[in-house]
Amino acid sequence: MPFGDYVKVSDTRAPMRGTHAIMRAAVVIFPGSNADHEMVHTLADVCGFQTTTVWHTEGSLEAGLDLVVIPGGFAYGDYLRCGALARSSPILNAVKAHASRGGYVLGVCNGFQILTEVGLLPGALTRNAHLRFECRNIHVRVETDGAFTPGASSVLRLPIAHAEGRYYAPPQVLARLEGDGLIGMRYSSAKGEVSEVFNPNGSLHHIAGLYGGPRRNVFGLMPHPERMSERSLGGDDGRRVFERLIAA
Repeated sequence: MPFGDYVKVSDTRAPMRGTHAIMRAAVVIFPGSNADHEMVHTLADVCGFQTTTVWHTEGSLEAGLDLVVIPGGFAYGDYLRCGALARSSPILNAVKAHASRGGYVLGVCNGFQILTEVGLLPGALTRNAHLRFECRNIHVRVETDGAFTPGASSVLRLPIAHAEGRYYAPPQVLARLEGDGLIGMRYSSAKGEVSEVFNPNGSLHHIAGLYGGPRRNVFGLMPHPERMSERSLGGDDGRRVFERLIAA
C-alpha cells in the first residue's frame, strides 16, 4: 500500500479498559516522521486512548479531540532547520486553534521543534553544544506539576535521540519561563542533581521540557516518553507522562 494512502487513513485502535473516561487523541504525521507508530502504540495500546492519525496536509482535526501529538522524526528532512518547512503545513492551523480552545497539545523531539517554529512555545531548539547526535537514556527532574508532568521533584529516566536539542531563548524570555513556572523538566542526574555534567546538549537553564498555551495546555519535550512506556522496553517512566494527562 502506498505510504501516502496509509497515513491519510485514520488508524483507530480499540482502547484498553480502565477506570478513567476514554480520551481521544490524534497523532500528526509529516513526511519524515519516524516515531508515530510508537506514539500510537503507547497512546492506544498502553494507555487506552482512542487514537487516530492525521496527515499534515489535512486542513482540520476531528471534533471532540482531547489531545493532539506531534511525534519525533525529521519532518521534511529537517531542511533549512528543524521544523522550518513543517510549520507551513495546513494541519498546524488546526492544531493552533485546538490549543487556543484549551485542548492539549504534546510535541516530542521534532514535535517540540515544530511547536517553537509555529509559536505555540517560545524559544528555539538549536544544534547540540558539542555538535554531536545524542542517542541514549538520560534523566530529567520534574520542575512543576502540570498536565504532562507527574510530581514536582520526581526524576524520570527517558531516552533522547537528537542533534538539535539545545534549548535557546533570550534572557527576558528565560526569566519569564522561570518566573511563571513554565519549565516542566530539566536534565539531571538520577538523584535529581542539575548541572552541566548531566546536560546532554547544552540547553539553557538545562531545559528538557516546556509548557505554553493559554492554560499551560501545550507541552514540548526533547526526551521520548513513548520509547520508555513499558517494562519490556527497559523501563516505564515515560508512561507517567500520559497517565498524568489522564489524571489531569
